[in-house]
Amino acid sequence: MAGNTRAGLLAELAVVSRRYTAAHALFNQALADHLGLHPTDLQCLNLLTLEGGPVTTGRVAELTGLTTGSATRLVDRLERAGYVVRERDADDRRLVLVAVVPERAAEFGRVWERLGGGWVALFDDLDDAQLALFIDHMRRTTEFGAEQAARLRSGEAADGRSVSAS
Repeated sequence: MAGNTRAGLLAELAVVSRRYTAAHALFNQALADHLGLHPTDLQCLNLLTLEGGPVTTGRVAELTGLTTGSATRLVDRLERAGYVVRERDADDRRLVLVAVVPERAAEFGRVWERLGGGWVALFDDLDDAQLALFIDHMRRTTEFGAEQAARLRSGEAADGRSVSAS
């Protein structure tokens, strides 16, 4: 009986996870459309604001899983949209860094707060242990998703076999 309950819960978790992922992707698209950005550009901007300072285009490639050429084109688009600027590294003038424009980052933050401001209230009825469980879940699924994305980009499935569209 416990096996059936666990199996049922895992099946429900799989469905809820797929709906959550779809809802998040659709929200991301809507927010990107609202800001006049491509969804990947929006998430890159999101990640850049979390970095705590300017980064190289190579780091942008690492954050997004893009090739350096694609990351350069992404930075070009964000620069044309006014969200980032390129600047020389103060310590090594050969390095070019990508820096978020503070005013545009603040604008991005305000839009994010208006849209997601009620998100924190979703957790008001949870105790600290439950919140810690959510945090652990989000960290683990973030790491797992990054690993799976890297496997897909390399053409390898989670089980080591080749991934194909057919």
